[in-house]
Amino acid sequence: MYERIGAIVIGLAVGLGTAPAGAQQAESSNMALVGSHDLQGRTAYQPVIQHQGERWIAYVGHHGDQLPNALTGKPEHNGTSILDVTDPTLPKLLAHIPGEPGKAEAGGAQMVRVCSGAELPSADRNKFYMLRAFGNAAHEVWDVSDPAKPALLTTIGAKAIKGTHKNFWECDSGIAYLVSGVPDWRTRRMTQIYDLSNPAKPVFIRNFGLPGQQPGAKGPVPEELHGPISTGPKGNRVYFGYGTNKNGVIQIVDRNKLLNGPKEPTNENLLYPQVGRLDLAPGVGAHTTFPVLGVEIEEFKHDTAGRVRDFLVVVNESLVNECREARQMTWFVDISTESKPMMVSNYTAREASGNFCSRGGRFGSHSSNESFTPIYYKRMVFIASFNAGVRAVDIRDPLNPKEVGYYIPAVTNKTDKRCVKTDAGERCKVAVQTNNVEVDDRGYIYIVDRANTGLHILELTGAARAVAKLP
Repeated sequence: MYERIGAIVIGLAVGLGTAPAGAQQAESSNMALVGSHDLQGRTAYQPVIQHQGERWIAYVGHHGDQLPNALTGKPEHNGTSILDVTDPTLPKLLAHIPGEPGKAEAGGAQMVRVCSGAELPSADRNKFYMLRAFGNAAHEVWDVSDPAKPALLTTIGAKAIKGTHKNFWECDSGIAYLVSGVPDWRTRRMTQIYDLSNPAKPVFIRNFGLPGQQPGAKGPVPEELHGPISTGPKGNRVYFGYGTNKNGVIQIVDRNKLLNGPKEPTNENLLYPQVGRLDLAPGVGAHTTFPVLGVEIEEFKHDTAGRVRDFLVVVNESLVNECREARQMTWFVDISTESKPMMVSNYTAREASGNFCSRGGRFGSHSSNESFTPIYYKRMVFIASFNAGVRAVDIRDPLNPKEVGYYIPAVTNKTDKRCVKTDAGERCKVAVQTNNVEVDDRGYIYIVDRANTGLHILELTGAARAVAKLP
């Protein structure tokens, strides 16, 4: 116990540096810090945790910028950081792969997915593969069998796309849903579907989007895609989320019809695989659409119908600093009748609990974890909430979600400022911006920061730990 506490203290001192005098300290309830890494001060987006042999490896995508890489001694454009988190108290940086030049979402390599060759149908069973977005210019597949020595295998879409975002890769089939911007389409982000069962030899399947987004369409253009999540061949569903903080659309798609149906992008063909659709209110987006299926509702255990229900956890994205927009929240949509999705509840961190609107930076939701690990599935989701840190939400009854824990990292000497324009000029505040969250099959929670504060590895304590039935 004392050795572990000592390791945490050392990890904090080495990994995150000293907090400025008077800076915001860490705040928590039913969540505790296990370890951390400063990610060399890079602004971070998606973390993915992969069990590789006897090691646990974290892959972290970054927004664009340029900073020195201590491993090479050279400045590098932000791309993908690879860390050994086998000992979560002392994360170790193994490699950084540079991304596209450019600032913020104009560069970097923010989205990353990883599959084992043992899962992929036509891959080398002894290898591991990483799929990432290369800024807005392309998608790349890397051999990361040795995480310290990643090797580029192939590039998809170079010089042929104009945007990327939250890809999804089915490891059991190899099908990849690549958020892209094909120049003749009418939207910055739609879906290109590839067979990456052999990651070295991508096979194009089709382009897909909402009717009105395709080439030659007339009238208003629906909001751009943010990202899909698939249940693979067994579940036969893909859940698409369009929009960020406005005019969101949730689309439920039959996977088999999507992959094998007519592919010419006409209105009729784009609607062919659609099972259900829900158009959200003008001030509501759909950044993440995480399916939580087969939930047994305790309250309804004596009812003759409706005891087991399917839900989507739909997370909006806050985009504007200091609450200068409609509150972006997490919505729970009952999709038990897929053709008629219905919002049934919502969750948001309470502003008054931390005076978040005046702290600086964004406040509101951004994303949820996307792992289906049985440790948390149908029990708990974790919501990245910018300056409110990460929030642990009990979803055993999705009709009544309840916050059971949170963790807000401390500001460090690497945490960047966030600004707003006022009548008196620009006002800037240094603020934590917890951007994305993921969990692993050991139960650890990983959060990364948009404002350069780094990676934090957490665990549940107290009542929250009991919800997950962790020992």
